[in-house]
Amino acid sequence: MQLHQKFIDIAKKYGKKIAIYDQATGRDVSFERALLATLILTKRFRKYKGNYIGIMVPTSAGSMLAIIATLMSGKIPVMINYSTGASENSIYAQEKCGFRTIITSKKLLEKLHIEPVAGMIFLEDIMASIAVTEKIKALLHSKLPAGMIRSSVYQGTEDDTSIILFTSGSEKEPKAVQLSHKNIMHNIAAIPQIIDLNDKDIFAGTLPLFHVFGLTTNFWLPLLNGCSVITHANPLDYRAIVESVKKYQITILIGTPTFFWGYLKKSEPGELSSVRYAIAGADKVTDKLREAYQKAHQIELLEGYGATETSPVISVNVPGANRPGSIGKPLPGVQVKIIDRETDTPLPPGQEGKILVKGDLVMKGYLGDLEETSLHIRNGWYDTGDMGMLDEDGFLWHKGRLKRFVKIGGEMVSLVKVEEVLTRYLPDNVICCVVDVPNPTKGADIVAAVTTGEIDQRHILRQMKKELPAIAIPKEFYVIEDIPLAGSGKVSFREVEDICRRMEVNGDKVYKP
Repeated sequence: MQLHQKFIDIAKKYGKKIAIYDQATGRDVSFERALLATLILTKRFRKYKGNYIGIMVPTSAGSMLAIIATLMSGKIPVMINYSTGASENSIYAQEKCGFRTIITSKKLLEKLHIEPVAGMIFLEDIMASIAVTEKIKALLHSKLPAGMIRSSVYQGTEDDTSIILFTSGSEKEPKAVQLSHKNIMHNIAAIPQIIDLNDKDIFAGTLPLFHVFGLTTNFWLPLLNGCSVITHANPLDYRAIVESVKKYQITILIGTPTFFWGYLKKSEPGELSSVRYAIAGADKVTDKLREAYQKAHQIELLEGYGATETSPVISVNVPGANRPGSIGKPLPGVQVKIIDRETDTPLPPGQEGKILVKGDLVMKGYLGDLEETSLHIRNGWYDTGDMGMLDEDGFLWHKGRLKRFVKIGGEMVSLVKVEEVLTRYLPDNVICCVVDVPNPTKGADIVAAVTTGEIDQRHILRQMKKELPAIAIPKEFYVIEDIPLAGSGKVSFREVEDICRRMEVNGDKVYKP
C-alpha cells in the first residue's frame, strides 16, 4: 500500500483524535480535519504542471499535509533544504528534477530575508483562496468510506517514488535520492516490531522534513500508527521543546546528539519524565551524553544508525537489547555485511570494514544519475561509505565515515576515534569537532575545534597521548563558539574544516565571524 492510501485508512479510523499539535500556528489538527485539508489541497495540486512539486515549509501541519496532498494528486514531493541557501537550493531542485511549482510560506521567506523564486506558491494564499463550496465538497468527500476515498485519489504501486530528498553535497553537487513507498513503509512496519509503539504514544516533531530522519521518524511513523505529533518549526528552540514535553507528556523523543545536548542544557530533572523512548541518530552518541541523561533524567538514551538512501533506519539499540557504544542490531528484514575496503571480501564478526546494507529500505536510486547509483548499489547491496564491524552477538559498531579517515605519515587515522577520546576529557557540554588541515610533509595534521577556550589543553593532550598514537593527537585547538550545524542538526564538518584552515593561515586561535 502507498503512504497516502494508508493515511486515509488511519484518518478514518482515528477521526476526531488530534494528529498534529502545531506549535507554529497554535492549531490542533485532528485526523479528520487533516484528511479534509489534504483533499482540498489535492484538488489544487492536480492543476500544477509536471510530475513534481517542491515543498519548502518548516516542520508543521502545513508541511505534512502538503506532502500527503502532493502524493494524493499523483505527483512526487521534492523536499527543499531552506537552512543552507534556500534560493539556491530551490533553483537547483527545479533544474535537477525539471519542475517549477514550489509550495512554501511567506513567513519563512520573511524570516530568511529572501525574495521569492519563480514558481513559488504560498500556503497562506492557497488557504485564503479556498471557497466555501470547495470546503463543502471536500467535507462531503471526507465522509465517504475509506475505500471510496482511496479510489478517488492517485492509485499507484508501492514501487512508485514517494519523495525526492537531496544529499548534503559534501562531495560535488547534491544527489537527488528517490525513495519509494515500499522503502519508507519498511521502516514504518519494522520499527514497531522492536519497540513497544502504540497509538497512545505522543511524538516530538522537531526534525526538519527535508531530511529523511525527520520525514520518517517525526512524520510518517507517528501518523501512520495513529499517534499524535507535536510539531516545532525551529529545532533549536530547546526550551520550547522541553516545555512541550511537559505540557503534552511526549513519550517518544527522537533527534541528533546535538539536539539532545540542547534539551539537556534547557531542562531540569523531572521535566522529561514522560519520555519512554529517547533515540539519537545521525551522529555519534558519546558516553558523556548517555551518562548525563541517565544521571539527570534516568533516561536510557538509545543510539541508532541510518542513511538517506536507506529511508533511513538501518539499526537501533532498544531496551533489553542495548549495547552502549554500538549502533544496535539491524531492523527486521535488513541484511548487513562487512567487507574489506580494499578487496571487497566479506569479513567475519569482529573485523572492521565497509558497511553494506540490503533490504526493502534501500532507495530506488539517484534521479538522473545511473553512474552514481551503480557505484553505490551492486546486486541489491547499498554501500554506505561507512566503516564498521558486526560483533558476535549481531550488534553493529560504527567506526566512522570512510571520508572521515585521514592518511597521516602513511597511516589511516579515524577522526571519529580522536573525537571520542577528546570528548572524554572535555568539561560537560563542551562540544568538539576534529578535522584535518593540509601538511606538506605528513599529508595532513589533525586539529580540534572546541566551543570554549576555558580548558586545560596541556592536561587534555597528556591524557589523549595515553590512548592514541602521536599522529592522532590534535596539533592545535581552535575556539569556535558556535560550531556550524547542518539543517539536520549534524555538525557541518566541511564548514568547520574551512574555518580551521583559515584560522591556521591567519594565525588565529578564536573564530570571529
